[in-house]
Amino acid sequence: MDSGNDSLQPRPRPSWAQILLVGRNPKVTAVRLIATALLVLGYFRWMALPIRVTGVSMEPTFVDGQKTSINRISLWMHPPERGDILAIRTSGLHNLLLKRVIALPGERVRISRGTVYINGNPLEELYVVKRAPWNWPRDREDEVIGPDEFLVIGDNRGMPQDRHEFGVARRERLVGRATHK
Repeated sequence: MDSGNDSLQPRPRPSWAQILLVGRNPKVTAVRLIATALLVLGYFRWMALPIRVTGVSMEPTFVDGQKTSINRISLWMHPPERGDILAIRTSGLHNLLLKRVIALPGERVRISRGTVYINGNPLEELYVVKRAPWNWPRDREDEVIGPDEFLVIGDNRGMPQDRHEFGVARRERLVGRATHK
């Protein structure tokens, strides 16, 4: 005689499920795994770009070989500000420059004997440890930054000016803000 309690008994799991640790319902586990993979891929594709710093132009803030990430969403939320460290696209997302924003659109800027002047006033830069006697621009007194441009320079100003990549970056080349300690 059948008591009807057979439906209350847990179904035995197949042995392959126990080996692979897929849980009681392999379909639900597969959906969760795919959703997690898509979220992780989306996060690293559109939100946070992991990078490894190469070179010494951003020392002491970032050192050669240090790993960090670029927050790509942050530039959508609010425009770059003076002091932000940005990743700048040179050719695709595999070759980026990491530089600090020094001057904003519409500002007059010059560098005289290593000191940056914005609209005629010296800029206080606590992140610069050593200063070489850089002069920029060489042919004029002041450079006016364009409406969609930013002057970007690395923090290591102790190196010779001709060995340091810096200058005006257009807004469409900005990838995102670097995260740092």
